[in-house]
Amino acid sequence: AESALRATREAVGQDDPNSWLPFTGKADLRRAVADQIKQRSGVTFDPDRQVVITCGEGDAMVDALFVVTDTGDEVILTDPTYAGMINRVRIVGAVPRLVPLRPESGEWRLDTEALVAAVNDRTRAIFVPNPGMPTGNHLNDEEWDAIASICRERDVSLIYLAWMERILFDGRPYRHPASLPDMADRVIHVGCVTMEQRMIGWRIGWVASPPDLADDAARA
Repeated sequence: AESALRATREAVGQDDPNSWLPFTGKADLRRAVADQIKQRSGVTFDPDRQVVITCGEGDAMVDALFVVTDTGDEVILTDPTYAGMINRVRIVGAVPRLVPLRPESGEWRLDTEALVAAVNDRTRAIFVPNPGMPTGNHLNDEEWDAIASICRERDVSLIYLAWMERILFDGRPYRHPASLPDMADRVIHVGCVTMEQRMIGWRIGWVASPPDLADDAARA
């Protein structure tokens, strides 16, 4: 957008945007992130403690995975999914465990039975984008409920890749998984300006994490 280009040109000539930043990101940007999440989902994140600005969504994914996994832990993803998600699970030393999306009536649907069967004592996180890539799948109520039930019953975190969350068609409803019952303290939100705002070259992402994980997210 022209407004983003104009702000960038102005910032180039100012001292403050070109100095050492707070390691967790500039305060006004953290507030903007928290405001956007609150406006869309009704879920509140403290911008001073729970939001960390990163160098794009790739760094944000890695930070989120470092927070909830140790070497050898398992992370559930869909198959197909974005290869960069699988690679980042491997980067942190965790093990990807794939659960199929299946074509049904012209759409991709999550195999919820296979999802339940994939969970074991080494499972630490479910890592999903919504809508997904490359399939464009959009999780429905039943699928979100299946994911949330596992997170609650098995004490598993949900890493929610929200990079395209408002790119919706055909009247599909917007849902944020942290707004589901007892999920606000289990969802790590990974966002960016790359997709929705088409600001690929700006390399701005963020992690919004539950209070008990916020310090670890900042260190990561």
